Amino acid sequence: MLSNAEQALLSLLRANARASTAELARRLGVSRTTVQSRIERLEQRGIITGYGVRLSPDYEQGLVRAHVLLTVTPKLADKVVRSLQALPPVRTLHSVSGNFDMIVIVDAPSIKDLDTLLDQIGAMDGVERTSSSIILSTRIDR
Repeated sequence: MLSNAEQALLSLLRANARASTAELARRLGVSRTTVQSRIERLEQRGIITGYGVRLSPDYEQGLVRAHVLLTVTPKLADKVVRSLQALPPVRTLHSVSGNFDMIVIVDAPSIKDLDTLLDQIGAMDGVERTSSSIILSTRIDR
């Protein structure tokens, strides 16, 4: 369980993982040493496992994003995951319950590239069925 202070720190890091400890300390009302030790504890506990890049909305607006729902052959699910991992346009892969087994979130530079990518995913050994939806806009992204 995270303390309120740890949750507040994580919230600030999600918004800007490159914020300096001085900036984080100022915003949290604590010392830089306190912030640094909290970050180190969160890393040691495996709560923070890395830091990433957030792309600008202007850049992302130029991409065609889509959700691709997959039904897969259960015995070939690991093979499908490995195949999807090898595709750079795949941003996220979720295993889900319901009518589909997985949801893949992809980015492509154009509709034509998305069409090619969807054909590539549909042709993978173990993929039985796909259904895709283009993302028109993102209303909340935390």
